[in-house]
Amino acid sequence: MADLSKYRNIGIFAHVDAGKTTTTERILKLTGKIHKTGEVHDGESTTDFMEQEAERGITIQSAAVTCEWKGHRLNVIDTPGHVDFTVEVYRSLKVLDGGIGVFCGSGGVEPQSETNWRYANESEVARCIFVNKLDRMGADFYRVVGQVEKVLGANPLVMTLPIGIEDQFTGVVDVLEKKAYIWDETGLPENYEITDVPADMVEKVEEYHEMLVESAVEQDDDLMEAYMEGEEPSLEQIKACIRKGTRDLAFFPTFCGSAFKNKGMQLVLDAVVDYLPAPTEVDPQPLTDKDTGEPTGDVATVDADEPLKALAFKIMDDRFGALTFIRIYSGRMKKGDTILNSATGKTERIGRMVEMQADERNELTEAQAGDIIAVVGMKNVQTGHTLCDPKHECTLEAMIFPDPVISIAVAPKDKGGNEKMGIAIGKMVAEDPSFQVETDEDSGETILKGMGELHLDIKVDILKRTYGVELVVGQPQVAYRETITQEVEDSYTHKKQSGGSGQFGKIDYRIKPGEIGSGFTFSSSVVGGNVPKEFWPAVEKGFASMMEEGVLAGFPVLDVEVELFDGGFHAVDSSAIAFEIAAKGAFRQSIPKAGAQLLEPIMKVDVFTPDDNVGDVIGDLNRRRGMIKDQEAGAMGVRIKGEVPLSEMFGYIGHLRTITSGRGQFSMEFAHYAPCPQNVADAVIAAEKEKKAAK
Repeated sequence: MADLSKYRNIGIFAHVDAGKTTTTERILKLTGKIHKTGEVHDGESTTDFMEQEAERGITIQSAAVTCEWKGHRLNVIDTPGHVDFTVEVYRSLKVLDGGIGVFCGSGGVEPQSETNWRYANESEVARCIFVNKLDRMGADFYRVVGQVEKVLGANPLVMTLPIGIEDQFTGVVDVLEKKAYIWDETGLPENYEITDVPADMVEKVEEYHEMLVESAVEQDDDLMEAYMEGEEPSLEQIKACIRKGTRDLAFFPTFCGSAFKNKGMQLVLDAVVDYLPAPTEVDPQPLTDKDTGEPTGDVATVDADEPLKALAFKIMDDRFGALTFIRIYSGRMKKGDTILNSATGKTERIGRMVEMQADERNELTEAQAGDIIAVVGMKNVQTGHTLCDPKHECTLEAMIFPDPVISIAVAPKDKGGNEKMGIAIGKMVAEDPSFQVETDEDSGETILKGMGELHLDIKVDILKRTYGVELVVGQPQVAYRETITQEVEDSYTHKKQSGGSGQFGKIDYRIKPGEIGSGFTFSSSVVGGNVPKEFWPAVEKGFASMMEEGVLAGFPVLDVEVELFDGGFHAVDSSAIAFEIAAKGAFRQSIPKAGAQLLEPIMKVDVFTPDDNVGDVIGDLNRRRGMIKDQEAGAMGVRIKGEVPLSEMFGYIGHLRTITSGRGQFSMEFAHYAPCPQNVADAVIAAEKEKKAAK
């Protein structure tokens, strides 16, 4: 039996380019898992093992590695920073007990750090903060700490202070023990000495030490009283308080250093062991009702002697076959066991189980509560499925994934590629729930849908390189929607006589715009049995089935309320089918009268630009029909936040780089749907009609 108090399941998350992957490399080097560190900018890091990751220097998939530090077992997940892959961060946070938020010493709190921080808050994950890249130009530890307070509304507990800054950065001071760690010029992580605090920093260290102790003792009333009376708490007592406060999210222990230069990493690893919770110390995962998804009140207690409860949180296809990553919450899993997938109701046999070292692996025969492992060759398991003991069926809280907002039509270059493409895309959809595929029935085109241009770019690239499918790619398409703006009261009768029994159904109904985000809602206020109760579901089904295709340009319809208030039926000729057909006819008849309107997706856009180019960037966003919401001046430039229609944002990164001489950056995510201006709507509708005519 492994001792669960010696386990730490942690994730590393941050904005693009804050240094997550480099930090992971250093952790592996320090814990003796790798002997030569690979650098991201050379395309050689351990966790970025996809070709696309090595080339672009970004992380796309979250990779899991296991290592040891001071007798503790660390399962570390390196997550992507790019906004198009937030689904990876979201699902990793779901199965972790703690995290390290990495911030760039010069860039500070960037847009993506905010999104990831928000996800971590929602998942209630305890975290430490690591301010990285303090050897860079423009780095300022104290400014970043201020941003964590202001922008993230979090409470950083400063544990280390930097000695020197930019190219003078030589080491860190441990505020708690008032010792300085200074690294020599060799750049090796183990070459440091522990000395007294430099003379010019003594006052500052005293001030931060006092703030640290005051924040810590607030976690324990008895200690606080003693401290008020002038009694200094012991080191052990302070550490116990910091551990409790970190677990309760009262504050976040904050460290500094440079992962690339190997400075300050040991203290971060010590903090993971000292302050981040073990699997048994976090609130256990709630169990939910299989049909409604509502919590049942039960939880998955972290205990190896309970029945098995585990969550499949990621599926990855690699050269060894399909891997299913699993977090075991309770019970144990052995090779050869038969387990139940509660989502499908089917059982599976556990074949090979492995512990992951990025793309290396160690065979296992058994795993238990608290472990994160991968199983090779599971057939019907998808992301978010619960695996459990067949005698004790249960369902863990499911994962919710965002809907895609952008699509492209693709076709294989040669005829023979169709089947190959189908198989490859099937595997990719299983791996990434935010990537969807559908076939356009009229044209037979395959349509890929994703979270952004980069997301789809990389999918096309993977199809080409990994699966050898060359594609012809169409223009990106926006996921438009339709809705109505006026209330209409109407009546529709469906009758058909053609020998034998006929069909008859009459409905009187109101159609009106619904609340934003409500989708389709149906109600019935028929009294006196003019439309018998058993036909109401058929009327609802008829209207609901028509929501897929609007009357303007055939896009799905959003936010419509239908109320059935009267009608008529025939004792012999009325049937559910007759009423369903009546509802479909009613939809076609009334929606054009209800002021149909085209909606377009609006994106939340966050642009970073140097001071000199602010005017040009804002002018350009205004030309793209953007609404500027906020401007924030930072040390390196200005962040502009706004909302812009997705249709105006294609190819924006190239344009932004031109305006800002390559120094601008931006990120965007879906915000909401809003009505299209008439001229835009007319153009979209005309283009759709042309497409249909061409078919």
